[in-house]
Amino acid sequence: MTNGVDDITLIGVTVMLVAMFSVTVVLYALRLAKGRKYKKKLHELDVEKNKIESTPIMSELSKIEGYLENEKLNILYTEWKDRFNDLKDVQISKITDMLLEADYTLKQMDYKTTLCKIAKLEMELYKVRTNAEFLLDEIKEVTTSEERNRANITRLKTEYRELYQKFFDTRNDFGEITESVSLQFENIKKRFEDFERVMDNNQIQELNKIVASIDDMLKHMTVVLNEMPQIVLMGGTLLPNKIKEVQATYDDMVMHGYPLDYLNVEETIEEANKKISDIMERAHLLNMEDSILELKVLLEYFDGLFNDFEKEKVSRKLYEDTSKSFSHKLAGTNKMVKEIFDKLDEIKNVYDLNKQDMDLLNHVREELSKLNSDYQTLLDHTGGNAFAYSKLVKELEFLVSRLTLIEERLETTLDTIGGMKEDEARAKEQISEVKNLIKSARIKIRDYNLPVIPDNYYVEYKEAENAINDAEVELRKTPISINVLNTRVDTARDLGLKLLNRTKQVLKDARLAEMAIVYGNRFRSSNDTIDKNLAYSEMLFFKGDYRKSLELSINSLNKIEPGILDKLKGYYENEKN
Repeated sequence: MTNGVDDITLIGVTVMLVAMFSVTVVLYALRLAKGRKYKKKLHELDVEKNKIESTPIMSELSKIEGYLENEKLNILYTEWKDRFNDLKDVQISKITDMLLEADYTLKQMDYKTTLCKIAKLEMELYKVRTNAEFLLDEIKEVTTSEERNRANITRLKTEYRELYQKFFDTRNDFGEITESVSLQFENIKKRFEDFERVMDNNQIQELNKIVASIDDMLKHMTVVLNEMPQIVLMGGTLLPNKIKEVQATYDDMVMHGYPLDYLNVEETIEEANKKISDIMERAHLLNMEDSILELKVLLEYFDGLFNDFEKEKVSRKLYEDTSKSFSHKLAGTNKMVKEIFDKLDEIKNVYDLNKQDMDLLNHVREELSKLNSDYQTLLDHTGGNAFAYSKLVKELEFLVSRLTLIEERLETTLDTIGGMKEDEARAKEQISEVKNLIKSARIKIRDYNLPVIPDNYYVEYKEAENAINDAEVELRKTPISINVLNTRVDTARDLGLKLLNRTKQVLKDARLAEMAIVYGNRFRSSNDTIDKNLAYSEMLFFKGDYRKSLELSINSLNKIEPGILDKLKGYYENEKN
């Protein structure tokens, strides 16, 4: 039992020792890996330092030694050499020391300190590399200046010749500005001479400034050659001529009574002349900033003035024509309203005008009075030349719309009164027509010699006559109530038409019944049922019940000869024709 416990304890101790050994091995391996990583990083930083040391600053400085007779360049050379020595002896030396310190801590396996030193090294290397690159660029700006600027000056001379040739070919387009443009070309030419002088004196640091100034001057001349002819044309010819034309047109229209003060033409012309003078003065100095835009705005404005002038001419003609037409219509409306109110009592005695019609008439008269007053005010303004015709036209159009509205309301009232007269005349005419309808019905019913006239026919006849009498009574009343009269006439007309249609139907039923009885006689001897039915049909016929007589005969004959009714109707229509 004791041996078993000892074995278990031994196994446990063994496992623990193996685990501790494994952990130790792993930790050691990790430390070795970290050491290799930091060693590689230090190697890369050392390579970076060597690249900075190999920067060709010294070789570029040696190129400048041939130009050291120039005082300014000599000062620059001394400064650059001092900065290079500081870079080599101080800054790079410091990086070397820092690399050695980092390598020492790495060998001591002090990885935390090594990591900190690597970070400081990277920052220092970045700073030194930047200083070296910046110094090299400054030196190259001088060492490559002659070659670069010689190429640029050759290109600029070509541009100069092309621009000058363009100017020479179009010099007539520059007018009074020709001399200023020529002088500027002379100035550019002198700058080319300055370039050669600077080159001869080895003033290399001045070359960039001269080349840049020539480039700017040529770019400006490109704009001058493109835009100056437009400025000269607009400012020297087009606008002055346009202003003279505007002034002449303005003076002529004012002389003929056009109120044009609202356009401020004279003040605008004065300001425009000042603006043109300022633009041309600046053009002599080859300053064209916003000149084309300002000149175009002035041209558009004066073109717009001609449109305004033409609008005033059209508006004046429109105003005079419209005013003449309006005055005529207004006078006619005034006369019509006066006549209506002069005869209003007479109209009210004849017709029963309601309150709404009277209110509308009074409102029309009030609105017409206001319109007359406003129109007179407009005429007063017209005579004083205080307002432009374009504005007067709008005012007159508003008055026209008001008159149109008054006319519409007046027409509504007149339609009402006129409609009353028409209704009265129409009522008389319709009463006469209804009388003729009744008379025609009476003649037709008598001409047929019916054995009996149905009782209900006399009832309808009496209703129609009474309706005519009621309409005639309403027509004789004073004042006449047109609505009541129209109702009476419509009733009489409906009853008259009903009587006429009733007459036609009675006569048709009677004739068809008679034809059916006659037609059926041929079957009576051979068919007792038909004989019996026809006998009863004859009795109904002589009693005046023609519709039942017809229905009984047709129902009996249909059994022998289907469709007999259509056949008899055909005979009936032929008789009528």
